[in-house]
Amino acid sequence: MDMAFVEGGVTAPKGFLAAGVHCGIKKYKKDLALIYSEVLATAAGVFTTNKVKAAPVMITMENLCDGKIQAIVANSGNANACTGERGLKDAREMAELAGKKLGLNPRNVAVASTGVIGVYLPMDKIRRGIEWCAESLSAGGSSDAALAIMTTDTFKKEMAVKLSIAGEEITIGGIAKGSGMIHPNMATMLCFITTDASIEERALKKALKDATKKSFNMISVDGDTSTNDMVVIMANGLAKNHTIAEGTKEYELFYSGLERICIEFAKMIARDGEGATKFVEITVKNAKDEESAVKAARAISKSCLVKTAIFGEDANWGRVMCAVGYSGIDLNPDLVDIYISSKGRELMLAENGSGVEFSEEEAKKILSEKEIKITVDLKQGGYSATAWGCDLSYDYVKINGSYRT
Repeated sequence: MDMAFVEGGVTAPKGFLAAGVHCGIKKYKKDLALIYSEVLATAAGVFTTNKVKAAPVMITMENLCDGKIQAIVANSGNANACTGERGLKDAREMAELAGKKLGLNPRNVAVASTGVIGVYLPMDKIRRGIEWCAESLSAGGSSDAALAIMTTDTFKKEMAVKLSIAGEEITIGGIAKGSGMIHPNMATMLCFITTDASIEERALKKALKDATKKSFNMISVDGDTSTNDMVVIMANGLAKNHTIAEGTKEYELFYSGLERICIEFAKMIARDGEGATKFVEITVKNAKDEESAVKAARAISKSCLVKTAIFGEDANWGRVMCAVGYSGIDLNPDLVDIYISSKGRELMLAENGSGVEFSEEEAKKILSEKEIKITVDLKQGGYSATAWGCDLSYDYVKINGSYRT
C-alpha cells in the first residue's frame, strides 16, 4: 500500500483548521484547543469504560448520537469530572460558545477536558480562550492544539499519513495526549483524528472501534483507567473520493491507515509514561486464540513487578511467568518460553516453563537499552498479540504524589 507520513498533524487533511492558546487554566502553558472542519463531518467516538465519566465525555457521547460533528473544543489542566450538574452545564456551555463563534449548532461540537478531577472549570477563562481560539484558527494550528491538550506529557503527539484509495489521495491526521492514568479499556487518553476521506458512518464507527482495540486498548502505564478518555474522529469528505463502505477493498485500505496512526499514537503514549525511562513492547505468540494472546500481553504490560524489574534492569522472568499465569487464560505453564531482546540481541530466559542458564551480563546489556522487547511463546496455537508499556520508576511516584500542587 502506498502510504507516507506527512507533516501537518490534525490539519493535514483538507478542510481542517486548529488553534491552541493559553487562557489561564494552567499557569504558563497552552491549555485550550479548538479543531474545526469547514463542512459538517461524519464522526465517531470511543469512550472510557470507567463508570465515573466526566461531564465532557457525557456531552460528547450525546452530541455524537447522530454521527455528525464539525468541531472539537478541549481544555487541559482541569478534567471537569465529578462536578455534578454544574460540570454538565459548563461542558454544554463550552459547546455552545464554540458553536456560536463558529456559526454551528452546539450539538455539532464535541467537548473534551483533561487534568485534575473534582474541580470546577474556570469558565471566565474558558470563555475568553474559546474566543481567542476561534479567531486564531489556521491550517498551521495543529502543533498549538497538540500542546494545548497536554498535561504531564513531556512531548507533543501529532502525526498524519497520506494514502491512495481508488486513485484518490486521502489524508488522515491527528493529535493525542497521554502520559499517566493509562490503561485499557479504552483509549486511556485524548485523541482527535481527522480525515478528508468520504466514508459511511457505519464504516467509520467500525474502523475506529477496531483500530482502538489494536492500539489504545493495548497500552498500560499505571493500571488506571481515566474518567475522561476519548478518541473522536471526523471525516469531512473533501478528498472527493467515492464514499467508502464496509467490506470493500477501499475500506481495508482506509482502515490500514487509521490503524497505523492509532498504533503510533499508542506507542508514543507508552513511551511518554510518567517517569518512564524505558519503552517496552510485549508480544505473546502461539496462543490458542486471539483473546488469550491479548489477555496475556495485557497482564504482562500492566504488572508493577514486571515494570519495576525493567526499571531495575533485572532479568526476573518469573514475574513475566506470574503475570501470564494470573491473566485468566487457559495455558500449560510447562510449554512457555520467555525471551528478552533489544537492538538485534535476543536472550532466552526460560524454556518449557523453567529457567535456563543465561548470561546475566548479556541480560543487563539488553535491559539497559531504552527500548526493550519481551516475547512469550505459549506454544498452544497460532494467535499472537502485542501490547506496549513502560517501566515504573521513582519519578512516577514523585509526579503523582504532587499532581494537584
